[in-house]
Amino acid sequence: MVCLRDSVVQKVCELYDEISKLENLRPSKDVDALFTQLVGTCIPPYPMDVTKLCTKIKRIRNNLIRLCGQAEGLMEKHYSTLLGSFENPLDHLDLFPYYSNYLKLSRLEFDLLSQHCSSPGRVAFVGSGPLPLTSIVLASHHLTSSVFHNYDIDASANSMAMKLVESHPDLSKRMEFHTTDIMNVSSAALKDYDVVFLAALVGMEIEEKIHVIKHLAKHMAPGAILMLRSAHGARAFLYPVVEPHDLQGFEVLTVYHPTDEVINSVVVARKCPKLVHSVNQGFGPQMLCSKCGQIEGFNPLSQMNMVVEDHLC
Repeated sequence: MVCLRDSVVQKVCELYDEISKLENLRPSKDVDALFTQLVGTCIPPYPMDVTKLCTKIKRIRNNLIRLCGQAEGLMEKHYSTLLGSFENPLDHLDLFPYYSNYLKLSRLEFDLLSQHCSSPGRVAFVGSGPLPLTSIVLASHHLTSSVFHNYDIDASANSMAMKLVESHPDLSKRMEFHTTDIMNVSSAALKDYDVVFLAALVGMEIEEKIHVIKHLAKHMAPGAILMLRSAHGARAFLYPVVEPHDLQGFEVLTVYHPTDEVINSVVVARKCPKLVHSVNQGFGPQMLCSKCGQIEGFNPLSQMNMVVEDHLC
């Protein structure tokens, strides 16, 4: 059981106490300093299994993920407003303090995606927010002929995002924004996408995220790729963790755990062409693809020196 005797957990809890006392989470000197300390504490590789946290620390972790999500949303709105004040917003993306991280994460995701889908025609990003940097970077540098459909439940976020690309002669034609809950999007739309990205903070409780994943499994086209963001080790105090056994209806292809300043792990999965039966190998029920004869068990803590896990049938 991992509790306060652990030095990393103790430091995270101290920072959580300070963050919880803030009047608001909008970008400011104090907010920026505390979250910088939090990220710095959680980034170094650390062998932590969040399923073994004691009840108190689990509750703190859940609350902290929500606080991080709120702070991230407010920061994106702040910088989207700032960028939107320029005549050509996309010429000033480096004003966003974590822009270089997005460049690295997007490159990583593109490299992993390219192993399984080289030239997607239509891409969906679920939970794009007011500052859709992943879509912008992928469309600008990597998937330069793909059409991107960005989904967000917040109309104001979509309005801010659209303002960023409307003056760009290329991206304004290849990016669309949809204000809706993805749970209300059926096969009529989802089956048209070759790739669906699911943002890390869509479903901040794992039960919520699994609910979304099941919906995507039901409505995505067979063979389409799902790209998810997860977290590993102490980084799980910042973002929800998605395990391979959470992806029923998908064949998990690769799980990648960065060891640099890129915080999110990346999970690549393919929508199964046909589901045949469920199995239980100690991770809970899983649906097998018809093409798969077995499921390879996955335990990230058993191979700390391996940053890439390939899941091949």
